[in-house]
Amino acid sequence: MATAAIKSESVSTASVDPFDVSRPELYRDDLWQAPFRELRATSPVHYVAHSDFGPYWSISSYKPIVAVESLPDLYSSQAGGITIADFVEDRGDVKMPMFIAMDRPKHTGQRRTVAPAFTPSEMVRMTENIRMRTSEILDGLDWNTPFDWVDRVSVELTTQMLAILFDFPWEDRRKLTFWSDWAGDIEMVKTAELRAQRLQHMYDCGGYFQNLWNQKVGKEPTPDLISMMIHSDAMAEMDQMEFLGNLILLIVGGNDTTRNTMSAVAYGLDLFPDSRAKLEADPGLIHNAVQEIVRWQTPLAHMRRTATVDSELEGQWVAAGDKLILWYISANRDESVFEDADTILVDRPNARRHLAFGHGIHRCVGARLAELQVSVLLEEMAKRRMRVNVIGAPERVAACFVHGYRKLPVEISRY
Repeated sequence: MATAAIKSESVSTASVDPFDVSRPELYRDDLWQAPFRELRATSPVHYVAHSDFGPYWSISSYKPIVAVESLPDLYSSQAGGITIADFVEDRGDVKMPMFIAMDRPKHTGQRRTVAPAFTPSEMVRMTENIRMRTSEILDGLDWNTPFDWVDRVSVELTTQMLAILFDFPWEDRRKLTFWSDWAGDIEMVKTAELRAQRLQHMYDCGGYFQNLWNQKVGKEPTPDLISMMIHSDAMAEMDQMEFLGNLILLIVGGNDTTRNTMSAVAYGLDLFPDSRAKLEADPGLIHNAVQEIVRWQTPLAHMRRTATVDSELEGQWVAAGDKLILWYISANRDESVFEDADTILVDRPNARRHLAFGHGIHRCVGARLAELQVSVLLEEMAKRRMRVNVIGAPERVAACFVHGYRKLPVEISRY
């Protein structure tokens, strides 16, 4: 009865509900901070009865998000997927299972398969290569000349890294960026035409990778993700859709998160010159600054869970089957955890507490690699005394899942 009472009240005011934070224009225009601030203060577990993605519970503050993430059997990743966009079989949606959208025990086995690619020893092994490629890209930039930081630096660095992780043909590496952009844009689900285009691009991606898979079957193991899948009990027998789903997960996870954090390095430090000056004066702050920039940017704005049984969360009654959206982007601005949360503070003492990589069993498997890539970028910029000056408004992603930048006009100068 309590659930019905809460929901009927929400429905009566839904048409004027200012707290549907799934609206793409909030992110395109960088206006999401105010509604989330209000939600955290007044309704951290808030029911939205109507949105373009259907009804959902909006979880906006740090504590209840950690609570939900800590109870993966109660709040499932598999039951409804990991984004606010629903799977709708009647409209022709195609299931592409991926381990982040699985529950235990299957999640555990598949995650363990790819985890060796991201161990501390692998990070040591890859550091020299990452530093070499970062140096090449930075040395190829023209000083005091306008260019797009997203394309020249963020996209190129992350796409090169993905190509190495997959042992992907170097000359075709920008296909990974293209597929990632189509896979990660959940606004595509809103029209039949875009859904069809997206599905075709995903099939093209699957076909390309199937060929790479076939070339490695029966061969000795190599330290790339496809070979790791082939030589594992948990993933060797994946069907075509599960293979494609896990590819999309690794491509989007490895591309969008790091790419948009690297863009935030340029945009965010320009926005907060006091923090930039502090970092330029003390490169020893770089590793903490990486955590702070990841927190401030939060490159994936949300994850979704689905309640498996009736439960109570922060005094609200959540029914079995209800959709819960965990707004990491809001939790990382929670003033009760992060003082002066809207500001980048490169020496913030608790920056590492951010939730941008998730929490619990689904915490990002590639978090170490993302941190390493951004750290090396900042270290190589510091060696060159390179300062990035933003010279125009960024073009942002108009969506509530991937939180990032399409373009960022900049010039570089020496400090």
